Amino acid sequence: MSVLRSRPVLRWLVPATAAVAVIGGGAAIGTFAAEAEPSLPPRTAAQLLVDLQTSRLEGLSGTVVQRADLGLPPIAGLIPGNELTTMLTGTHTLRVWYSGPERQRVALLDTLGEQDVIRNGRDVWTWQSRTNTATHRTLGDAEAAKPAPEAMPSLPATPQQAADLALGAIDPSTEVSVGRSATVAGQDAYELVLQPRDRDSLVHQLRIAIDAKQHVPLRFEVLAKGSDQPAFEMAFTQVDYRRPDADQFTFNPPPGVTVNEEKAERPAAGKPGHAEPAGDPQVRAVGSGWTTVLVARLDGAVGGKPADAKPAVPSAGAAPDLDASKLLGALEAVKGDWGSGRLLTAKLFSVLLTDDGRVLAGAVTPERLYQVARG
Repeated sequence: MSVLRSRPVLRWLVPATAAVAVIGGGAAIGTFAAEAEPSLPPRTAAQLLVDLQTSRLEGLSGTVVQRADLGLPPIAGLIPGNELTTMLTGTHTLRVWYSGPERQRVALLDTLGEQDVIRNGRDVWTWQSRTNTATHRTLGDAEAAKPAPEAMPSLPATPQQAADLALGAIDPSTEVSVGRSATVAGQDAYELVLQPRDRDSLVHQLRIAIDAKQHVPLRFEVLAKGSDQPAFEMAFTQVDYRRPDADQFTFNPPPGVTVNEEKAERPAAGKPGHAEPAGDPQVRAVGSGWTTVLVARLDGAVGGKPADAKPAVPSAGAAPDLDASKLLGALEAVKGDWGSGRLLTAKLFSVLLTDDGRVLAGAVTPERLYQVARG
């Protein structure tokens, strides 16, 4: 669960539309099947946005199912045990508990075990059942003051957190409207639709189903251009708005567990308690809104040329035993007036690795990447 925290380049190269994915286990996606549309009083998009911003949730527990069908090429199979590819494929199940900004728990379930992330006040625990190992971290003052999702060392695990990412990106490049009403996890819900105006974006729509009474996001969907089925979706299949018992946030180490103590991260210079993508010297953002492209240098690049192309890719987050030449060879070779390199495309994002050691990525068309690479 720490792959995006320990590798800054990857953390900012993964497009926001894919970064909402989480690691988990299998579950039937049939639970997402639409029920009859409920009859709800009309509400405008502006009213729904206000509902989201003013909702006050004291407690919640439930089951979340997440499915990703990003159309990744067979290259994903060349990365054995890679956490990132696991996040972006298949169907996964989580159990979540929330009891205010200082108490949250996420249990990520799969057929071979369970991974838990628990925050209880300043204490944050992670536990993996497969290895029976746990990590304990005590939050510093700045970290403890952060909103709940930021203080948790995990990726967004609920439609609420995914919706927060999407709503934070609303600007004039976004068309906001109201979709069809729905029933999600037994709750009547409105649907808020966000649609990019820029043609270079690979995202067709983001759809957020909002509980009509509690104003909590219950379902989050991302549709790619040219498709009427979500490339990514996460939804509650069961939800309870009562405050969970305090025992849910107490970590009781199982017998034989190995516990590692982790030091709190120091705040980024100039921005106490918070690190922005621009603060990572390895990464810069080109453009804005839906067509932002993130540009980075592969580790080992010297003077605009990679010092050694083979180890460069593994250092960017692949498995240690990965044959980098085989990985690169599986990507499409491309060239133009911007140079030459290899291209990875999926439904919601594109990644360009240039022969001069750059990595360009975004939820954009390859043509947009070539434009940035040329500049």
